[in-house]
Amino acid sequence: MSKLRRQLSTNTTNTAETKNLTDIKNKTGNLYESIAIIAKRANQINITLKEELHNKLEEFASHTDSLEEIHENKEQIEISRAYERMPNPALLATQEFMDEKIYYRKNEDNLFN
Repeated sequence: MSKLRRQLSTNTTNTAETKNLTDIKNKTGNLYESIAIIAKRANQINITLKEELHNKLEEFASHTDSLEEIHENKEQIEISRAYERMPNPALLATQEFMDEKIYYRKNEDNLFN
């Protein structure tokens, strides 16, 4: 099991919960900055999950399949279902952000004074 899937199997729920915007804002001092950090992390998680899923499905791929074999590949179906049951990357990123598991920094050179 990959490191990301082990992280996913921790205490993150698969349902969206209302978050207090003040709590999110207090992490960085700016609500929009906090949301941008969460969005970037969610994109990283999504890319990683997609690559991992495609690599696992490629193991079972046969390039000479007949039409019946394509519809009956149970291993691929089970792997796909397992990934569908995982929490949404945005939910994972929000949980990581609230638990202070995301490293971020401000680039002071790009700030306007």
